[in-house]
Amino acid sequence: MAGDPNAEARQSIENAKDLVVDSLAETMDLYGITRSAGTLYGTMYFEGDMTLDEMREELGMSKPSMSTGVKKLQEFNVVKKTFRRGQRKHTYVAERDFFRFFSNFFSHKWEREVHLNLESIREAQQQVNEVLNDEAIDEDVKKEAEEMHQILEDSKPYYYWLNRLAAMVRSGEIFDVIPFEKPNSERDT
Repeated sequence: MAGDPNAEARQSIENAKDLVVDSLAETMDLYGITRSAGTLYGTMYFEGDMTLDEMREELGMSKPSMSTGVKKLQEFNVVKKTFRRGQRKHTYVAERDFFRFFSNFFSHKWEREVHLNLESIREAQQQVNEVLNDEAIDEDVKKEAEEMHQILEDSKPYYYWLNRLAAMVRSGEIFDVIPFEKPNSERDT
């Protein structure tokens, strides 16, 4: 006796969803977001708006874990709190536009990288400048300090560039420079 074709088709659809959810979770893991938060994102991507209870039921994770994951995704502006008429519990929905996801997620990461590193460079250069300005320091130590100062100075253009890139991504200007084009065929992907 052959199986129910509708049940088999539904199973195929669920398997396809699982493949994509797992891929999204793996991708987010590559960029420093936990796999569980990536799985949350992928699940909401397909299911639409969900409460924490619905997520817990779907994924079998604890409610605190769900809440932590959703908050992390909200920080990157890739999950938003939504409103469901007649429901008191908060619902959340994933950003389905991958261009907007890219803009929100990466600009946030890059801006953070720029801030952290430029602040460290500023503090490091202050310390090096103190060595350079101290007349009691030997010339060979000052030479080492000058080399260190130059290395730090040479790294700044990258962070200024990255900051401009983050701003272009956040504003959407990047899509004027590199426009979205649908591939002509599978081989173009």
